[in-house]
Order: sequence, then structure tokens, then C-alpha cells
Amino acid sequence: MSSWQYDVPVTDSTRLPPDAGYAKALTNQGYGFEVAVADLIDNSIDAGADSVVVHFLCDADRVVSLLVLDNGQGMDDAGLDSAMTVGRRRNYGGRALGMYGTGLKAASLSHARSLTVISRTKRSRAAGRKLTAEGIEDGFRCDTVDPQFAQQQIDVYDGLIEWHGTIVRWDRVRAFETVSTGQSEQFLSEAISRLETHLGLYLHRFLSRGLKLDIAVWDVETGDETDHISVEPLDPFGYKVPGKAGYPKVFTAPVEGVGDVRLEAHIWPAKSKQAGFRHIGALSDRQGFYFYRNDRLVQAGGWNNLRRPEGHLALARIAVDLPEDGNRVFSLDVKKEGVQVTPAFTRGTEEATETAGTSFAAYLTDSEAAYREGASRSAIERPPVIAPGKGFDPKVKRTVAEELPLKGGEEPISIEWTALPQDQFFDLDRENHTILLNRAFRDDFNDGRHGGANDAPVTKALLYLLLQDCFGLGRWERKRADRIEYWNSILLASAHAQRERRLRAST
Repeated sequence: MSSWQYDVPVTDSTRLPPDAGYAKALTNQGYGFEVAVADLIDNSIDAGADSVVVHFLCDADRVVSLLVLDNGQGMDDAGLDSAMTVGRRRNYGGRALGMYGTGLKAASLSHARSLTVISRTKRSRAAGRKLTAEGIEDGFRCDTVDPQFAQQQIDVYDGLIEWHGTIVRWDRVRAFETVSTGQSEQFLSEAISRLETHLGLYLHRFLSRGLKLDIAVWDVETGDETDHISVEPLDPFGYKVPGKAGYPKVFTAPVEGVGDVRLEAHIWPAKSKQAGFRHIGALSDRQGFYFYRNDRLVQAGGWNNLRRPEGHLALARIAVDLPEDGNRVFSLDVKKEGVQVTPAFTRGTEEATETAGTSFAAYLTDSEAAYREGASRSAIERPPVIAPGKGFDPKVKRTVAEELPLKGGEEPISIEWTALPQDQFFDLDRENHTILLNRAFRDDFNDGRHGGANDAPVTKALLYLLLQDCFGLGRWERKRADRIEYWNSILLASAHAQRERRLRAST
């Protein structure tokens, strides 16, 4: 008879608090800079924030601190103590982005030797806690921030944190301290570019639904904001036309231990220049599975042992939303940038089919065929254009850059509303590279609402396409001037028709 036992018997228990040496392990989790900042923003989203700012602070020629600010629900003293306790795991809701309760500390202390969290709720005063690498080594000591200083920090960001919110602050950041004199501007430019791409990709579903996420640079000596960008969603499935008709297709994979798993299979158009295809990393790394947990991207590409990456599958991407009860098959690393799967998932994927009976293997064949067809198709050379500039929506500017080669050495074309004679819909200020629109019609193209600097995007984009080749010329031809004249007449009639239609709708 076998003596095997499934459960190992025990006789006693004892509690073993973590050794102070755990601080070294906590600060060496392998978090990349962008991954660590994204982890902090996850906490902001979990706190209900709809506006987040990543703020780099500079003093003269040095980058000194980084802050992540949000307008979430905030924390009181007890909440701060809990958040800063090393090893304490929170009770997360079913849709929370947090998982293990270590992200705030591990992500922060992987890059900074000092972590400060200041927060305020609707019912509690501003309070703060400070955790340092030395404090953890000294018996996990956590310091209480002076309440007056905490309130001052909240007041500085009053435009964002009005009644409640949180500031996470990194000081003594290792990367900042190693930037040599005169190199901080280049370092910041590269760091912000990488951060914008990472956040735009991994949080693209939240950004598409209205999360406002900005990256700003502030000079602490002058109080001036020296740079500010809004992070746009970078959708890895955001093509305009699929690479093969009929896609995307939804496949159902029977995965043992989980049940049916939904695989949304996409084929990108060959040779796409869109940012969501080309600007998120090497194409060989970005083919394959895109796993999401609670709408947050946690793996951007990779075949998870299903097959090896190869050039002919560069157009194949599959979106997978991890099932809530899938822990037996899917395991997510603490940094939330990779998923481990058991063989049950790969077997289920190989057996996956869609409603019309198409197999997953046929999808891979279709992806390879689309790639080969695109590679054999002779490229049409598109003429270069002058880039659109001030007054155009950022999405328009990005798409122009994706679709068309840009002329070098030319000032971008701006567009603005201004006073013009009533018989003109537009005019050209060629000397200043500006398209002028008759502001008498502005309300008509904004449905009567107040328009911002980038308003009426369709109208402005169409005018840009019509008029961009009128700039940067030496001689102004009579034929071109005549074309501008009849375009103006036709568009003026269209503008009057637009106004009449709006007025009828309002009565």
C-alpha cells in the first residue's frame, strides 16, 4: 500500500516577520521606469480618478523629482498607513487594476530612495507618509509628513486636487541623479517620449473612454511650466481598414479549467504607417496575443509558446480579455507586463473556431497571405506635404504624419478663425503659413457651441487637404489663384447652407 500523502502534516505554527534585508529585494524588482509609473496610475484609476498628471520637477539643469497626481477619492490617515505598509495586501474589487498590494512600494523604491504619499479626502485633512530605503532597513519605519507641508503641496495643485486626491512623489531618483550636467533636456525628452508611448498603449482603453492623462515639466525655481503634453490612446488594433476582408473574427477557445475563452483575431493592413502598428516596438515582438485584465493591457504581443514569432505573421494580433476565474491557467507577473499560461491555453487556442467554422489555423494562414500580398504589391509613392500645425486636432496631425511623407525645412501650416469680408469663407496668409477662416461662420460649424483652438476638425482637415500645396511656393500662378477663387465661392455657398440648416433645426 502506498504511503503517499497529498497534504503534508504539521505540528505547530509561528509568525516570521520579514527581515530588514527585504528592503533590498523590494527595491530590486526589475521595474522599468515606464512600467513603474503605469503602476502608480493604476492606483489612481482604482481610486476613481478621471484626471492624472505625471509631473517632472526641474531645478536649473537637473531633474530633481517626479510626481503623479490625481483627483481620485484620496486617503485618510488610516488609508495612508495601510497603503504604505510593506507586505500588507489590500482587498481589491473585482474590476480593480491592483492585484498584490506591493506595486506602490516596489515600483517606487525600484527607482527612488524616497517615496512620499500625500492625500486628502472630502472628510479628512491633508496628510502624508514618507517611506525611504533607509527607513525600511531600520525596522520598516514610515515617517509622518508635516501636516502643514502636506496642505501646502495640495494647495500647489489646487487646479487638479480640489476636494480630494493624491500626490505620489519620488525623490532621490537614481536615473535623475546620474544625468550629467547639460544632458537633462535630452534625457527628459527621451524619457517623456517613451513614457507617452507606454501609457498610451497599456492604458489605451481608459484613454479612449475619457481618462485625461498629461505629462508636464515644471521649473521649481521660476514656477513655470516648460513642457506639457496630453497622452493620446495608442490602440494596437486601431487600423482604419483591416488587412483582409471579414476581419476581425471572434474565435472561441475551449480551455480546460476555465471554459470558453474569447479570442478577437485581427489582421493589420500591410505596410501600415499608423502609430498603433509601427510605434509600439519591433513588429516581431508585437505580433501575437494582447492580454487585457479589466481593460488594462498587461501583455502587448507574444505567442506564449503557441509558436515562434516570424516575419510572415507581423500583421497578426489577437485581443484576449482574461477571465475573472482564470487563475488556474493564466498568471500575471507583479509588474503587469507579461502573462504566463499553462498548456491548456495553447491546446484550446489550437482547437479554437469561430461561428462560421473557420479554424484558428486558417486565421494564421490568412495573416500570412495578407503579409505576402502586401509585400509583393508595388508601393505607390505619395507626394510629400507640409505638416499641419496650430489649430488642427492632434489626431489629424498624427494621421497626416502616418499617411504622408512630410516636407523637411518647412514651417507647419496653421489655421485660425479671424475677421474676413462677408464674401470670403477663407483666405491665405502665405507669408505666415496660415489658413484664415471667416469667424462669422464659426458657430455654424460647432453646432452653436463655443469652439476651442482645435475645433471643427473635419472642416479644417478638408481645407488643409485642399490648400496645403499652396504654401512654400515661389511663384503664385494665375491658374492657382483662380482655383482659390472658385473654391471660395463654392465653400461660401456651403457655409450659408450650413447656417440655414442649423437655424431651421433650432426653430
